[in-house]
Amino acid sequence: MRRVACVFAHPDDDTFGAAASLALHADEELELTVVLATSGEAGQIADPSLATRENLGPVREAEDAASWAALGLEPDLRFLRHPDGGLPALRETLVATVREILRETRPELVVTFGPDGVTGHDDHVAIGEAATEAFHAEREAAGFRRLLHQAIPTGELERMNELLRERGLEPMDPTQPFMPRGVPDDTIGVRVDGSSVYERKLEAIRSHKTQSELEDLPSDLWPEILSTESFVIAWPPREPGGPVLGDVFEGLPAS
Repeated sequence: MRRVACVFAHPDDDTFGAAASLALHADEELELTVVLATSGEAGQIADPSLATRENLGPVREAEDAASWAALGLEPDLRFLRHPDGGLPALRETLVATVREILRETRPELVVTFGPDGVTGHDDHVAIGEAATEAFHAEREAAGFRRLLHQAIPTGELERMNELLRERGLEPMDPTQPFMPRGVPDDTIGVRVDGSSVYERKLEAIRSHKTQSELEDLPSDLWPEILSTESFVIAWPPREPGGPVLGDVFEGLPAS
């Protein structure tokens, strides 16, 4: 039995961040807890027939459940329902709640955002900091084995921007709000090839119908974007440039 907790800010953060890595283990015994601090009620509504501003939160919760079903997984979904956009002001509350959940579920692996929040979104940064603090506060007592921070290698981001330029499109600017930010390539400790579950991850992302996240990018680039997931090993300590693991569980003892 593998036990995992994913701690993110909004519905679809989990899908983009760890869907392929976990779908690769969908046929195994996997006890998965997904904590989402908000219900994404401040997000976009791509089609007015899908939701209203008043019910977007519940709609996005249902979309998130559908996305995991598309991956062949049935997580224990914990929606904390804090205000979308309001997480930075809730640091102590977030830490306390995540500590309680981690103490209850005792995952061997915890996945969350790193200091950059991948896109610099304040909610991403806040929940990543809170989850990281909660992990370390409970680590020894609960026997946690690994903390991963979702990340994008700078080299991968540069390659994607080059592909966009070749198509006459504007590159992604990491200095702008909500745009992807890269981390040094040698800090990546886990790089998962999810090409074998690409179609499932794409279906999972399309389950977030209100968001239409990929529509601004050429469809021929979607496999390039979605087939690989990368992580910084935030704990235990890893020297930059060390061996890069190919699976989120690689090197962990069997439970």
